[in-house]
Amino acid sequence: MLIKKAKYLTSSPSFETCPNPDRPEIAFIGRSNVGKSSLINMLSNNSRLAKTSATPGKTQLINHFEVLSGSPEVSWYLVDLPGYGFARVSQRDRRRWEQMIEGYLRKRSNLSMVFLLIDSRLQPQKIDLEFVNKLGRWQTPFALVFTKTDKNKVAHTEKNVNQFLHALKESWEAPPNFFLSSATTREGRDDILRYINQILISGG
Repeated sequence: MLIKKAKYLTSSPSFETCPNPDRPEIAFIGRSNVGKSSLINMLSNNSRLAKTSATPGKTQLINHFEVLSGSPEVSWYLVDLPGYGFARVSQRDRRRWEQMIEGYLRKRSNLSMVFLLIDSRLQPQKIDLEFVNKLGRWQTPFALVFTKTDKNKVAHTEKNVNQFLHALKESWEAPPNFFLSSATTREGRDDILRYINQILISGG
């Protein structure tokens, strides 16, 4: 899939104030510092689209980007959601973020797919496994993206990914779709975009 145009549209403090749900929406979420903004920029082929930062918790609102892709041309929203986990914020702010994210994921009517980003350098993290199970309880469609594969040896990445998928067997009959990615080497870009295109063609 060829992305012809991607531009920032707006930032919203809740799903109620998001743009009109008049087109398919693909969202990205993950633990803070998982490389979400870098992945979005890599997929869109625009290094300045989503703001990257070395400080976890930089994204604090629901960020919408308007995307035109494919032939025939399709218009859709790409959404950058706040991260969870390591951000140094107050309990009050953390709870506000959690409510904002849950409200969006459970009630956004045009949400077609959520890509949940997992750091491939790490062994399975409880917080990530718990979030996968939340998505299951909420019946939110999702796929996994294991990021930063360039930071590992291939065998190490495979071991961590397999351990994560094995841990899911405690709660899931079958593993979700998953992708390996690197914003540096651009690994996974074509596969993820092809998957998004299939979702858009099928109408979510």
